[in-house]
Amino acid sequence: MAEPRDGRSREAAGIGAVLDGLLGGRPWRTGLVVGRLARAWPQIVGDRLAAESAPIRLDDAGVLYVRASTAAWAMQLKFLGAQIADGANRALGADAVAEVRAVVA
Repeated sequence: MAEPRDGRSREAAGIGAVLDGLLGGRPWRTGLVVGRLARAWPQIVGDRLAAESAPIRLDDAGVLYVRASTAAWAMQLKFLGAQIADGANRALGADAVAEVRAVVA
């Protein structure tokens, strides 16, 4: 039997291979990273700042966007940006975060 024109195999893929393919894609991968940061957020920034902020997105350039409840808390995040990036990278076990930017929401 001939292979399909799109280059895909007719062989069934195992569920592990399918999940690896899905989770290896950029949207899933960055979503998982932000989820890991969210779980560790109180340890990264402290309980008080964690109650007023949350990581929302990490872009390809290593910019971590953080939601702040008010402009005052956004300024605190900006002031502590380098320390937050260091803590986030320790929590992730990789140098994924280069910069922290706050967004008031």
